[in-house]
Amino acid sequence: MKTLGYYNGKYDEIENMVIPMNDRCCWFGDGVYDAGPARNYKIFAVDEHIDRFFNSAALLDIQMPVTKEELKDLLQEMVQKMDTGDLFVYYQVTRGTGMRNHVYTEGPGNLWITLKPSGIDEGLEPIRLITTEDTRFFHCNIKTLNLIPSCVASERARKAGAQESVFYRPGGRVTECAHSNIHIIRDGKFVTAPADNLILPGIARAHLIKACKKLGIAVNETPYTLDDLFQAEEIIVSSSSNPCLPVKEIDGKAVGGRNPEILEKIRKEVVTELLEATN
Repeated sequence: MKTLGYYNGKYDEIENMVIPMNDRCCWFGDGVYDAGPARNYKIFAVDEHIDRFFNSAALLDIQMPVTKEELKDLLQEMVQKMDTGDLFVYYQVTRGTGMRNHVYTEGPGNLWITLKPSGIDEGLEPIRLITTEDTRFFHCNIKTLNLIPSCVASERARKAGAQESVFYRPGGRVTECAHSNIHIIRDGKFVTAPADNLILPGIARAHLIKACKKLGIAVNETPYTLDDLFQAEEIIVSSSSNPCLPVKEIDGKAVGGRNPEILEKIRKEVVTELLEATN
C-alpha cells in the first residue's frame, strides 16, 4: 500500500478512512500523539517513542486501549504492509467517543495510526529559521494534539522562505521550534534547553546528548536566550526524521558557521546511529 490508516481495528488507505464526528479529537483536540521514521521496514527508536506516547497519555489521564507491546507489534505489522519501507509512522490516542461535553468520556481511548512514505534528512544542507514569540500553554512536555500555535508559526516560516520557526518566551528564553528541538554550540559545548514543561523532550534530542557524551563533548542542559542563539558558534535543529540540521540564517541574519568540525562530528554520529539501526 502507498499509504495506510488505522482506527480502532479498521485498516484502509488514509484517504478512505472515516472516523466518528463525536470522537473527542473533533471537539477538543483531546488526545496525544507520537511519531518517528522507519527505514528499510525498521522503525527507529520505537521503544523510546512508545514510552513517551504512553507517558503523554498518562499525564492527561487518557486510558490506553492497547499495551506497549501490542502497539509495537501493530506498528510493525502495518509497516510490513507498505510498498516502501522508508516511512513516517504516526500514532495518536484520543479520549474516546461521546456527545460534546467538557468533562471526560469514560473508558479506553481511540487509537489512530497513519503511515506515509518519507525519507530522512541527513543534515547536509543548512536551513533557515525565523523567530516567533512562544504563546503556547505550559504543558509543552506533553505531546498533545493542540498544535494551532505551531501551525501558525510553521506557516509564517514558510511564507518567509524558512524551514522552521524558533519559539521564545518573555525575557528572550529560547524554548524549541514549531515541530523540532533547537540546540547551540557555545564555547565548544552542546547547550540545550532543559527538559521542563516548556519543551517536548525530543527523542532526537536525547540521541544528540548521548552522541555528545560519547564524543567527549560537554553537555549543558540549561536555558539560553535569543542573544545566545544569534551569537552561537553553531545552531542545530533536531527531530526524529531530521536528527541534526545545521542552521545558517535566522530572521534573515547569517548565524553559526564558526565551529564546523564539532558540528560535523555530532551530525555524523547521530546519522550513523540511525542508519546502522535501520539497515
